[in-house]
Amino acid sequence: MFLSRKLWTSPKECKVCGKSSLLVSEAIGACLDCLRSHPQAVEVAMEGHRRERLMYGLPSEPPKHPSGRSCGLCDLGCRIQERGLGYCGLVKNEGGKLKYLSGQPRYGILEYYYDPHPTNCVAYWFCPGATGRGYPKYALKPGCEKGYVNLAVFYGSCNHNCAFCQNWFYRRCTLSHSPMVSVEELLTAALDERVSCVCFFGGDPAPQVLHALYFTNMLLANAEGRVMRVCWETNGHFSERVLDKVIETSLKTGGIIKFDLKAWTPNLYKALTGVEVGSVYENAKRVASAAANRPENPLFTASTLLVPGYVDEEEVRMIARFLATLSTDIPYSLLAFHPNHRMRDLPPTSKRHAEEAARAAREEGLVNVRIGNPWLLGNYY
Repeated sequence: MFLSRKLWTSPKECKVCGKSSLLVSEAIGACLDCLRSHPQAVEVAMEGHRRERLMYGLPSEPPKHPSGRSCGLCDLGCRIQERGLGYCGLVKNEGGKLKYLSGQPRYGILEYYYDPHPTNCVAYWFCPGATGRGYPKYALKPGCEKGYVNLAVFYGSCNHNCAFCQNWFYRRCTLSHSPMVSVEELLTAALDERVSCVCFFGGDPAPQVLHALYFTNMLLANAEGRVMRVCWETNGHFSERVLDKVIETSLKTGGIIKFDLKAWTPNLYKALTGVEVGSVYENAKRVASAAANRPENPLFTASTLLVPGYVDEEEVRMIARFLATLSTDIPYSLLAFHPNHRMRDLPPTSKRHAEEAARAAREEGLVNVRIGNPWLLGNYY
């Protein structure tokens, strides 16, 4: 935080309206007001996304070649031309056939580790591993599963290009195609007697979802009779056919599916992530609908990163209003921002910002709202 203090204590100028503010990021180039009201403001932000991706040899935007092959794993709708790459960088068209450079479904480009309960997961405050909810079917103990661990599976790929990415180093894995881990190696790690759940995150699991699902099928076949929850932390941009399989894995095992809802305003969403909002909110509806089949333990949860100057009270209010139409009981986590990746020129989230956002979410009817990473909050703006 302190290394970037000089960056976030200097005003930056909006390239659209000329306004100068501490809460304008050079990575985006435009202020929130312009992104909401000026049709061309999002193009200013896209310039930075394109430069970054071309520097790494990745497609600047999801390819839409008219004669390309359709990938279909996520909702970006990539149509990949001959010798071209999908937006995630791990799907290639070779001779008119799609090749998964990660080797999925049998291999995945990922890292994994054991995370003791209670974990630092966004959902820990209602997770069976930390609270015992769903005991004895979905939890090993009526309280926290101390002495047991989560197998955290960090996928080294993503179908977004978030300027604020907190795990931006995933791209090293994408570009090097390593470490490449077999299903068999991951299965051995998961069958350790201390493991009571597996969580897929990253990056994002969507580009390598075939590996995650193949591994999950093997795991559940080998862990029959054990508590073995399967959880997902994702931006929610799966294709519909894939999402149904993702839902099935978590619904039957007591796991949780967490969507990171970046923003509500379409231009802001694209400015922050580099891609369209797509079907993420329709996908959220799909998961929330399935949650009614397991009322004892939440299936669906959402989070939003409170990016200073961009994800304000109004963005949170609109997201919360949408969630409340699905269920007022959906747990919603508002996460404090830390300067990172290309948005190191913004301050951490202010306490006032977080409290106003939480109040707005509750005013829209949500009853389970929590501020995450509170130790990052301060009086910055």
